[in-house]
Amino acid sequence: MERLIALCLLLPACLTAAPKPSETPAVAVFEAKKNIPHASVRIPALLMTSKGTLIAIAEGRDKATDQAGNDLLVARSKDQGKTWSKPTIAYEQGDDSCNNPCLVQDVKSGRVILFFQTFPAGGKEFSGLPVGPKDPKSNRLKYVTSDDDGATWSQPVDVSDAVKPANAATCASGPGIGIQLQKGKFAGRLVMPFNSQDAQRNFVNWVAFSDDAGKTWQRGAEVPQEGMQLNEVQVAENADGSLYLNSRRWKGTALRKAAWSVDGGASWTKSVDDASLPEPTCQGSLLAATAGGKPAIFFLNPVGKGRANGTLRRSEDGGKTWAESTLIIPGPFAYSSMAQVGKDIGVLYEPNSNTIVLYRAISGTNLEGK
Repeated sequence: MERLIALCLLLPACLTAAPKPSETPAVAVFEAKKNIPHASVRIPALLMTSKGTLIAIAEGRDKATDQAGNDLLVARSKDQGKTWSKPTIAYEQGDDSCNNPCLVQDVKSGRVILFFQTFPAGGKEFSGLPVGPKDPKSNRLKYVTSDDDGATWSQPVDVSDAVKPANAATCASGPGIGIQLQKGKFAGRLVMPFNSQDAQRNFVNWVAFSDDAGKTWQRGAEVPQEGMQLNEVQVAENADGSLYLNSRRWKGTALRKAAWSVDGGASWTKSVDDASLPEPTCQGSLLAATAGGKPAIFFLNPVGKGRANGTLRRSEDGGKTWAESTLIIPGPFAYSSMAQVGKDIGVLYEPNSNTIVLYRAISGTNLEGK
């Protein structure tokens, strides 16, 4: 996992002209040891609310390791990413570590839900934590909510008993975003993507979903896998209401892993390699949008060695093929999270300096509908 989160690209969606970074300067939303006291900042999550507020979340880390007493930081923008509020803490748990922020909004109520996982102080992802949800010292699955576009946050809700698999030593949402389905039989369903590992360090993907605006959650079936293992994951909705899943590999060929669901995430096709999407062993981000009058899925990840060269792809057939691939951010580029910002795509992403989370803009996509 990389050390730094840089924030944002805005991207026009109607690809009559190639996407490119906006001329608007990048904005440092989180800067370790500058506008936050933490030694390190990582793991971006970005959401545009129905009221037009951009919410950015990141892990503020006491030191540059994954489980380091991390706090969940929040910053907000009311002007489409041009300026940002001073970062504050959305949630912290003393010396325990909070990881893998993943945002989703229930559009009808306006409630924003922030999923994350906690590790007991000193606990690590591969340190032999208790398996399953029963032990209070295990890796826990929680969320907090906001009813004022991220200005304040609720007390945490622990959904480990409902969602965490009995054989899981750890689980991780996203990181990035969840989605709310807009079409078909399952319209209104909230979907949050997860990976989990058993005590032998075998990783799988699945989603948790809610049909009551986030009041209760249940776990869908594991994504079937053969000759591969799936890790950090994002999902997007296709034009027909089906789901597309894109995952980082844990084991298998150096390609992204993909699967599809026609029942709202309750079950999945067997995962396959996507020969068009190289995998430098890093998280990637997804965003569904209408671009140039056509439903599209955008995928963004690094393609260079050492996590570099943020490259944007566009699919018009639900992730089966990719109509366009454009190098958007040359140089260091690691984790990212995308949100539709007007006709563009906002991107919260990490360079590799372990000190800044940046927001940038990319033009040339002409997105519609928001």
